[in-house]
Amino acid sequence: MGSPFDPHQRGTAGSEGSAAAPESGAPERAPSFRWIPIRSLAPRHRPRILRHLLALQESDRYLRFGHMANDAQIERYVELLDFERDEVFGVFNRRLELVALAHLAMLGPNSAGMPIGEFGVSVAVPMRGRGFGERLFDHAALHARNRGIDTLLVHALTENTAMLRIARNAGAVIERDGPESQAWVKLAPESLASHVEALVEDRAADLDYGLKRHAHLVDGLLSGLGKP
Repeated sequence: MGSPFDPHQRGTAGSEGSAAAPESGAPERAPSFRWIPIRSLAPRHRPRILRHLLALQESDRYLRFGHMANDAQIERYVELLDFERDEVFGVFNRRLELVALAHLAMLGPNSAGMPIGEFGVSVAVPMRGRGFGERLFDHAALHARNRGIDTLLVHALTENTAMLRIARNAGAVIERDGPESQAWVKLAPESLASHVEALVEDRAADLDYGLKRHAHLVDGLLSGLGKP
């Protein structure tokens, strides 16, 4: 179980002894037809990431980090996020609040010498039940494939049935060890289609964010004009 002080150490997958990963060769999953605008995040988004994580309830912090992370530990986690090595994704609502967050951490090679990635996610309470966790997982898996990763690890508390269900639906091999579980998901190889799909999704999410930002600015302007 990793500590939130270091986002590159192994933690748990999310709110909503190591083993070797299984061999490759899994078929490509059929994509989900429900589109959710998922935007790649950058260092400038640290304040919004921090606000999202600090707003998590105690039980959600426990599921996300594997223990009851306090504010200082979460602040340290956000401070240490490496946006060059890893990938961080988010979903914004119309008020440009970050309501769902995923972290795709790049781990070292497995026993076969292949790089693996680890997935972690958190979703704000009002946005649950809308498939955000599963869509963020699919999005992270797509980006992992395009970086040459063939195995995605989900390390979760065994009681985190929602996260383990997402991994199981992706065809994961789940290994339980008491209070913790590891789910190994084999990814299809990268392809021209996977790169085009990622490009289209990213461009569409950027366009969606731009429209939300414009609407937010207009709403603020109109609210200001309406004041006496």
